Amino acid sequence: MKDIGTLVMADNSENTTHFGFETVLESEKANRVKNVFGNVSSKYDVMNDVMSGGVHRLWKDVMMDWINPRKGQILLDVAGGTGDISFRFLKRAGDARVTVLDLTTKMLEEGKLRAEAAQLDQYLEWVVGDAMALPFKDNSFDVYTISFGIRNVTRPQEALNEAFRVLKPGGRLMVLEFSHVANDLLRWAYDRYSFNFIPTIGKLIVNDRESYQYLVESIRKFPDQNKFLEMVRIAGFENAKYRNLTMGVACLHSGWKL
Repeated sequence: MKDIGTLVMADNSENTTHFGFETVLESEKANRVKNVFGNVSSKYDVMNDVMSGGVHRLWKDVMMDWINPRKGQILLDVAGGTGDISFRFLKRAGDARVTVLDLTTKMLEEGKLRAEAAQLDQYLEWVVGDAMALPFKDNSFDVYTISFGIRNVTRPQEALNEAFRVLKPGGRLMVLEFSHVANDLLRWAYDRYSFNFIPTIGKLIVNDRESYQYLVESIRKFPDQNKFLEMVRIAGFENAKYRNLTMGVACLHSGWKL
């Protein structure tokens, strides 16, 4: 595994940000996020299935439909962890190359084991690094994906700016993230499911209630669909748009570097 080094996400200022509902120094958030995903890495994919009833798989299939992977493309999958998006991309594209970048070494180790089992490891490179300071040259990738990861970045706008930098002209950004439910009744039910069920299941399966409490809270702190769309445009992407999934429980944002 290639370790570019985890770049610290904040400078020496005393700026603060959120870690779930808690306010923390920006300089603290990266390590706390690393601890969360280090703790849950061995059961991360199992928990995704349990928490969503398998619906996350359908969302990721919709994501691939919209990307329409093609032979010869080079994908950067940020916060790619266990490789779920990368494997889908490779299976659809056929002959392609993928770099998976994640802040957490343990997540990448799980992904590498999965890739070897699926005989896909020859198409993949695994890099430990920071979404806000990508260790790649300008204009390097055809497609940039980040799935359920950008809400964990200390400064998401900087991650989007970096995505624009490393994409080739004509390159595609695709962000899959939990979002905001507009329907009042569904939001009421979803909130009660999230706050009562998900941390409890995290305790039962991973023996870690706190990490899943953070993940639930982090969804509520993430910008809504239109605010995030504006952030995509600020980064320089054109033809930016979004698609709600399951009435806004999740959302896909797309943009092009033109």
